[in-house]
Amino acid sequence: MSDRAEVTRQYLLASDFDQTLSFNDSGIVLSERIGASRFQEKVAGLARTNLVQQGGELAHLLRHDPEFRAVRREHLVEVGKHIRLKPNIGLLAKLLESGVGGYQFSFYVVSAAPREVVQSALEGIVPPEHIFGTEFDYDPESGEIRSIRRVPAGYGKVTVLEELAARLGITPDRVIYVGDGSSDVHVMLHVNNGGGFTIAVSEAKFITRIAKRTVLSDNGLSVLVPVLEEILGWGPMQIRELFDAHGLLLQEWDKARTDWLTFRESLPGEVLTVRPG
Repeated sequence: MSDRAEVTRQYLLASDFDQTLSFNDSGIVLSERIGASRFQEKVAGLARTNLVQQGGELAHLLRHDPEFRAVRREHLVEVGKHIRLKPNIGLLAKLLESGVGGYQFSFYVVSAAPREVVQSALEGIVPPEHIFGTEFDYDPESGEIRSIRRVPAGYGKVTVLEELAARLGITPDRVIYVGDGSSDVHVMLHVNNGGGFTIAVSEAKFITRIAKRTVLSDNGLSVLVPVLEEILGWGPMQIRELFDAHGLLLQEWDKARTDWLTFRESLPGEVLTVRPG
């Protein structure tokens, strides 16, 4: 009997794209290809103003910045072909969709990057209908971006995840989200509050404090490890055997708990107050 025939439990696993499934930031690759200057400086400036939702800076620049206004749909598709994906993203998608140990995971990508970029980068790996990215409305004559339809950043990712869970009939406790940056904070908090599972693939303190597990690796298949441990209850030997069956040797696996500490000098007469938790 096949794994698919034995599947009895279904989960939704949604992942960010930039620097989660890839090594590159879509905005940096795009700015390099069109010769736009000071991309990161512009993004930082927009973040400081709080006028643009975190993660939606590139969409704003594409609509309003003079250097980015020349970008057309075909440019975004071309950029996607130059995004460097982490190894074994294809195997990750295959294992999730086919089912592992009686569990099946509907795999979706939810990103603030332009949808054309993500679809192009993941062509042949993730079906286009499983990819949610920033959507633009293009002028039919000039091809210019004339408006922004949707930006899955911040609370926008929460909306997409809720829509997907409702469509698939999946309860909040069977939702898994994988992310790396500030635009993933709201959606991770939402998933945690619903009893779901969150995975950080970055050492950034603001995300590791929220995520239930953090995994650091250059290999895209690494996010499967905390899923196998926490959801399926597998031990290290089972996990290694699964990877070995697909021609992968798990060479190094260091498990550590990280404590983030900040100290200051106590003031004269200051009393230490200990709060529970």
